[in-house]
Amino acid sequence: MLARIFIPAKTAMQSGKAKTKEWMLEFEPSSARVSDPLMGWTVSADMNGQVRIPFDTREEAVAYAQRHGIAFEVLAPKLHRKIVKAYADNFAFGRKESWTH
Repeated sequence: MLARIFIPAKTAMQSGKAKTKEWMLEFEPSSARVSDPLMGWTVSADMNGQVRIPFDTREEAVAYAQRHGIAFEVLAPKLHRKIVKAYADNFAFGRKESWTH
């Protein structure tokens, strides 16, 4: 049973960085999901797929996995570059692109 330790990405419904500061330990699925023939829902017999454990730091998550004998993989977070934009830049004299309607 392999576990992933990562920082979750922000949801599409968020404009800020809320709930992206904590590390998660999540288990890899041990079996594929199948479609229920009657209702059409996707089901799985894997109960560990529902477990998500939050931690404040990466070191806490790694220590927890080692203490419980869980094989794990640490996924490094992607660094996002902040692009500073201002409305006044549309009318600047030294503009990079030509201004058109």
